[in-house]
Amino acid sequence: MAVKIRLARRGRRKKVFYHIVVADSRSPRDGRYIEKIGIYNPLTNPATIELDFDRALGWLQNGAIPTETCRAILSYKGVLLKKHLLEGVKKGAFDDAEATRRFEEWMKQNLAKIEAKKSGLEKSREDELSKRIAAEKKLNEARAAQLAKKQAEMAERQRAESQAEQAEDQAEKQAAEAAEETPSAEVDSAAEAEA
Repeated sequence: MAVKIRLARRGRRKKVFYHIVVADSRSPRDGRYIEKIGIYNPLTNPATIELDFDRALGWLQNGAIPTETCRAILSYKGVLLKKHLLEGVKKGAFDDAEATRRFEEWMKQNLAKIEAKKSGLEKSREDELSKRIAAEKKLNEARAAQLAKKQAEMAERQRAESQAEQAEDQAEKQAAEAAEETPSAEVDSAAEAEA
């Protein structure tokens, strides 16, 4: 019986995450497993990996074979490096203190790389947000200028209409005054004619 370290799919459609399990190679992907040793969520950026380091290392030392994806995950978390260093200690290449020192040094570099990636992603998000805000401001300024232009045109049109109405009123007043003067002149001329 070959034991594999592999992924078992969980979650729903388009919201998938995986359990990292130790299972018999003959069992189905989402079927029976021996032990669950972690969780892998590829939808987050960077991917979220929760792994029981000691259990994964124990299964690797007992001969469990990881799949390609699980091998990448174990390498990312440093389990494969730790296994390699422990084999070096067993062979006498170096002592346990040296193996621990090398592993700690690698972990510091790996954590620094992960933090750099997170900060880079955060910075790119902030840059993208500032670009979108600048584009929105530019669009708002263009809209405001267009609105001011329309309002100025409407004010000019209203001013012209009010001036035209005033001119009509004055013309009507003058016509009314002229009409008032004409009947009185006619009455005077009619009175003179009678006399």
